[in-house]
Amino acid sequence: MDGEGFILNRTAVDHPPPASGIFRPGSFCEPLDLDGLFAAAAPLELEIGCGNGSFLAAWAARNPDRNFLGLERLIGRLRKADNKGRRAQLTNLRLLRIEAAYGVRYLLPPGAVAVCHIYFPDPWPKKKHWKNRLVSPPFVQDLARALAAGGRVYLRTDDLAYHERIREVFAEAERFSPIPEPEETADLLTDFEREFRARGVETLRSQYRLD
Repeated sequence: MDGEGFILNRTAVDHPPPASGIFRPGSFCEPLDLDGLFAAAAPLELEIGCGNGSFLAAWAARNPDRNFLGLERLIGRLRKADNKGRRAQLTNLRLLRIEAAYGVRYLLPPGAVAVCHIYFPDPWPKKKHWKNRLVSPPFVQDLARALAAGGRVYLRTDDLAYHERIREVFAEAERFSPIPEPEETADLLTDFEREFRARGVETLRSQYRLD
């Protein structure tokens, strides 16, 4: 266990981690070659907007039998996430700098994702900016294509209006059903969530399964 409390990935001895978990795909117009991206084949979990990796690195360390891909637009945050992954010697974590909606639509192979985590996306609270929100009917349709049958989506936000809209969008989408959040993810907090809790701000959560 390293200084941040991450358990070292047990596969690290057989598969040394890369110099950096941040990668550049061969093409930004074709689906990713997931078989060539990770040391071993395993179910894939995706975090959209992984920030500095506080959740993703800890979750990847807990689950060495799964592969994890983090999407993040800001390179400074991505580098912090990469530092966490390398300190924990994670061989099952890769990071990509990309705009989330584009990455989901064009870079994820159909049926490739077992679990998708979306924690505290920008709520764009002003009505004139709602068109910029990530969770929208077209995005959910793209996500359904990227998810495997039975795939799950876990969402968190601190914005009540956005939370209600998220629930509406998934209720209107075909093949998605609400499910309870598993205990093993519920106790892992992002840095945003820790800050919100310190200020007494409630986290609003919703979870769905692709039928």
